[in-house]
Amino acid sequence: MQSVVELEAPSMEEAAPASLRRKVNKPRRYYKGKAPYVFLAPYLLLTSVFFVYPFLRAIALAFYQTNGPRSKVFVGLDNFIFLWHDKVFHTALGNTVVFTLFSIFLQLPLALALAMLLNSGQSKLETRLKGFFRLILFSPNLVGSIFVGVIFQVMLTPRYGLVNRTAHALVGWGLEKHWIEDPKLVMPALVLTSLWLYVGFNMVYFLAALQSVDKELEQAARIDGANPWQVFWNVTLPSIRHVVVFVVILSTVGSFNLFELPLAMLNRTNGFGPDNAGLTVITYLNEIAYRSGDLGLGSAVGWIVALMIMTFSAIQYRVSKVAENE
Repeated sequence: MQSVVELEAPSMEEAAPASLRRKVNKPRRYYKGKAPYVFLAPYLLLTSVFFVYPFLRAIALAFYQTNGPRSKVFVGLDNFIFLWHDKVFHTALGNTVVFTLFSIFLQLPLALALAMLLNSGQSKLETRLKGFFRLILFSPNLVGSIFVGVIFQVMLTPRYGLVNRTAHALVGWGLEKHWIEDPKLVMPALVLTSLWLYVGFNMVYFLAALQSVDKELEQAARIDGANPWQVFWNVTLPSIRHVVVFVVILSTVGSFNLFELPLAMLNRTNGFGPDNAGLTVITYLNEIAYRSGDLGLGSAVGWIVALMIMTFSAIQYRVSKVAENE
């Protein structure tokens, strides 16, 4: 009988050439020269000069009362206490929150509806028309807030304004309305103008998200008997939830930074409007810091706005994560 000899297969390290083994086992050496730091130096310098120093300076400045950039007195928390009791600041904050709510619950659903409308259709004619309407709806965002504010200031003119005449022709109301001078109509005028300006901008985000939705899942839901609303709520919306959260946060930040639009439309009152009906927190900050010269109080307002934006963004993100886990 022939004996069977079992040969042990060599390990990977033994089978590999000696040069390769030395290369694998050789410890990694880190470059200790100065060249990486030289390449990073411009970025670090610019970041320090234009971000780190202003950031720390703004924190310190919030605890000072200033009269111009050089004269300042340490006041501790008095700036924040003053804002806590200032009714004008409360009005500005309330107007900003109202505008933000309209942006989230009116502007974004309208942008999503337009995106879904332009995302449907497969024929060549429909595709060309969709491209045309995308350009038409997005183009207002290309001209800027100041120009749009000036245009709508003319369009809201009593008797001769396009908005007034259109409203009168449709519902028999608004021909003689002074949108810019009526405290009750200033905020609707700002919301209407922002709709024309930003709906197309937000629509582009939703349209890009809708084009990435799995069509097979939507088709399977329709085969199972789901109606269009059920398909949207259970398939389409969960598929684009990350984009929805991003757009909501972006809209919140933009609403709290509203400044150019009321300044252009309410230029006779420096953006305040009648009875401060169009006053926003950034307009208030501009008035306090740059027109009155109290940069410390303006810095305090800026930090309050920043903390509110971060809080709202964190809440929105947390709610979206809870809804995703459920």
